[in-house]
Amino acid sequence: MEAAEKYAACVGATRAFVRDAGFADVVIGLSGGMDSSLVAVMAVDALGAEHVHGVMMPGPYSSESSVDDAEALAANLGIDVVTVPICEPFEAFESVLARACGGALAGLAAENTQARCRMTCLMALSNAWGWLVLNTGNKSESYMGYSTLYGDMAGAFAPIGGLYKTDVFALARWRNRRAAEAGQALPIPVNVFVKPPSAELAPGQSDEASLGVGYDVLDAILVDAFERGLDAAALVAAGHDPAQVERVLARAAACAYKRALEPPFPAAPFYG
Repeated sequence: MEAAEKYAACVGATRAFVRDAGFADVVIGLSGGMDSSLVAVMAVDALGAEHVHGVMMPGPYSSESSVDDAEALAANLGIDVVTVPICEPFEAFESVLARACGGALAGLAAENTQARCRMTCLMALSNAWGWLVLNTGNKSESYMGYSTLYGDMAGAFAPIGGLYKTDVFALARWRNRRAAEAGQALPIPVNVFVKPPSAELAPGQSDEASLGVGYDVLDAILVDAFERGLDAAALVAAGHDPAQVERVLARAAACAYKRALEPPFPAAPFYG
């Protein structure tokens, strides 16, 4: 499928899911990153700006530029946005969990607790206002388990859950080009395209460093393995690095239990 077809499939599936579930409005956590930015644009195209609500939830490691990018996106789309900082609730969890965690809430436990604080905020707003929560995860993260159970994995529907990260960027570029060709302002800020993707859950964190592989290399392996059905030997024969193939396939297999708990996403045949 071409970018335009993939984009239309995501928008159409999002509109159908929200309406079939009996909702009119959706809420999205805006991090200033590409995934949440594209989901927000898709939601506006599917439902209209007046039915899309953004929530910025800066934490202890959120960068100023990410907050600025999220604000710029919301302004470009004309959606309402509120800021709910998670520093205080996270600090409370640090305090109450310190003894049970061996003296301090640190490492992966601390990172995932931040993600769960954010989802608690989104679910509270969902309950208070009757908004459906849209998930912002992608397929690359799903296969690698690069997400938090009951945190950023939560939500009722994942508009880009069937897309690999490289396609997320490709669709975002296509959507901005379409806006430019129509003489409209670009919906997704330029800085979102150029900064390294990061969950911002620890100092200096970047997605690709945490994953141990760049998204272009990762997605090439994942597509060949899970969309084209190549086994490890065939992947190596196709030119993929043997060590990377072994590591990616092992991690994908180990994270199958997490994928079973993810929200539904568009069922379109994105990869043939």
